Amino acid sequence: MSAFANQIQNRNFLAPVGFKFDLGKFPKASFFSNSARIPEIVLGTIIQPGYLKDIEVPGEKLQYGDFSFRFFVDESLENYMAIHNWLTGLGFPETPQEFIDKTTDEENQRDMNEQFSDGSLRILNSNFQTLGIVKFADLYPTSITSLEFDATESDINYFTAEATFKYTIYNIVKSDHRTRL
Repeated sequence: MSAFANQIQNRNFLAPVGFKFDLGKFPKASFFSNSARIPEIVLGTIIQPGYLKDIEVPGEKLQYGDFSFRFFVDESLENYMAIHNWLTGLGFPETPQEFIDKTTDEENQRDMNEQFSDGSLRILNSNFQTLGIVKFADLYPTSITSLEFDATESDINYFTAEATFKYTIYNIVKSDHRTRL
């Protein structure tokens, strides 16, 4: 067997600008996304007692980090308010109807799964073609950053906001949406 058989075939590096985020229920919220990260995964360990030394072995549950994405806020605040209203509708609705709206499907049936949304982070190669997709299941927002207005600014720096989400699980699949990358 040749020594080159074990080498990586594509020697291009993955660029941090090659991504596109889609939030199923709220496409306006993800339209101006400018930063996203694949969350960390931590495998817990258990202690296997030993005569001379305790040994850590894999065996605890996986712990998934939060998913965050940052986006430019549009002038009408549509994308910011989509996340804001989703968050407040779940956590502190002003009326019972606001919570009902977040948990009612298009056919006017109560469905608690309506409070969640699936999302996908497309990873793009150097030619901006989809290389893989990080598919998040059951996303829901846990926070959105503040918008700080300041009349003393000398330059115009357009607003960005960061939204943080919890989710059930994520998988990284090829662009065919089925097989693992």
